[in-house]
Amino acid sequence: MESDTHVIERLTGQIVPALSLPATNGQFVDLSVLAGRTVVYAYPRTSKPGTASPTGWDEIPGAKGCTPQSCSFRDHATELLAVGVSNLFGLSSQTTAYQKEAVERLHLPFALLSDADHRFKEAMAMPGFDVDGLRLFKRLTMILEDGKISKVFYPVTAPAQDAENVLQWCRDNPHA
Repeated sequence: MESDTHVIERLTGQIVPALSLPATNGQFVDLSVLAGRTVVYAYPRTSKPGTASPTGWDEIPGAKGCTPQSCSFRDHATELLAVGVSNLFGLSSQTTAYQKEAVERLHLPFALLSDADHRFKEAMAMPGFDVDGLRLFKRLTMILEDGKISKVFYPVTAPAQDAENVLQWCRDNPHA
């Protein structure tokens, strides 16, 4: 199993692949061509209210917390834009149709990207896990500068604090 430090070192400095990912706003997003600073937080999955979690979900390290993480980015979106973030996205392996429910329910002011076919995850060799037949992302946040990964937050052990950590890093490291 790859160490956390190795994941960070391996991903930092990589240019993201030229892949178009469907977004909840009806567009397709190619992260490799976005100018400026882009924040992408990858998360395992959101659950609709009243829907049972996968078997053993609560025992999987880092699995819980997708809604608090998304809400934290929602609550800090304006501040992130003010410190030079040009684009903000959530990323999961759920379908766009499923993600749209989360965007509406959580009132997210940014799009979620779907990697349901796992092309992005596999091209980047991003960490993940399988549960109940689902292939999911491990929680990770990337800061891209003109399509190149400049910072990786991994593991994200306090999902509700992720946006604050990203915001502080952006303040401390202004985009050139």
